[in-house]
Amino acid sequence: MPDGGSGPAQEVRVASLHVRLGRTGLRVSRVAIGTVNFGGRVDESDAHRLLDHAWNRGVNLVDTADIYGWRVHRGWTEEMIGRWLAKDPSRRDSVVLATKVGNPMSDNPNDRGLSARHVVAACEASLRRLQTDTIDLYQMHQVDREVGWDEIWQAMEQLVRQGKVRYVGSSNFAGWDLVSAQEAARRHRLLGLASEQCVYNLVSRYVELEVLPAAAAEGIGVLVWSPLHGGLLSGVLRKRAEGTAVKSAQGRAAEGLARHRAALETYERFCADLGRDPAEVGMAWVLHRPGVTAAVVGPRTPEHLDGALRALEQPLAADVLARLDELFPPPGRGGPAPDAWMS
Repeated sequence: MPDGGSGPAQEVRVASLHVRLGRTGLRVSRVAIGTVNFGGRVDESDAHRLLDHAWNRGVNLVDTADIYGWRVHRGWTEEMIGRWLAKDPSRRDSVVLATKVGNPMSDNPNDRGLSARHVVAACEASLRRLQTDTIDLYQMHQVDREVGWDEIWQAMEQLVRQGKVRYVGSSNFAGWDLVSAQEAARRHRLLGLASEQCVYNLVSRYVELEVLPAAAAEGIGVLVWSPLHGGLLSGVLRKRAEGTAVKSAQGRAAEGLARHRAALETYERFCADLGRDPAEVGMAWVLHRPGVTAAVVGPRTPEHLDGALRALEQPLAADVLARLDELFPPPGRGGPAPDAWMS
């Protein structure tokens, strides 16, 4: 990774940007570059420029999944990242490369889920696409209720022993899934889960009920996806009025707009009074929540990534946090129930 300067100022910047992933010794950046937009909203040349920009800013965690790039074909995003790594092999030493397994990769009934067969085969396919020998963080994309933990850990242990995987993580797990996974890992005398990746933001706070406490109790790092709820917290009302809404006009943001419009109107006025962009406020809230290791952002431009880094550098004052709790209360204090987290 480029030095970007030397001396005490640089040392402070680097120290504040990187933290340990849960109870492991692996250090990751507090902001991760998510790649779900690569091969769809972001073409390859722009994706490589984004990865260059992130790398030059000290962002070392790159998060992807084997299914990403499905708009072209499943696996396309990993291939794009592999070509970026191949441009300069020295990058691989400083990048913490994370990918995921579990979603269907084809119509083959064994080309999905968390069976030992699929986990091992999918890992080898991801390694080929990424043009690397090792995946730093191999994440189960979701729980597979049809496969027991003994089988899953057998497959993961094989990959770790072979040097193909360094750490194992989860994504979209419930709190009790984290605990049951860890109990099974202990039986096998394995490290178990290093991280859990979950959706968490001002609108969707249900993980505060069980997932975050379970992760803290087990020493599992927490990576947050959709920290702005698909753009809903990035100034969606202003962008719609200006005709500049892109991601915030689709998906979770569009679905949640009607439900949260009143709160969002107040939120955007509040951010304007603070003199800060709504996206930075929403990101700063996530990054400074207890138990959160890193936020996975899906930038389309270098400016989007820079905004996330500014949010990391500028925490919110206590009175601001209290006001945000009033606007978007947690479950149990007026917030949405867990079964409404996607709205």
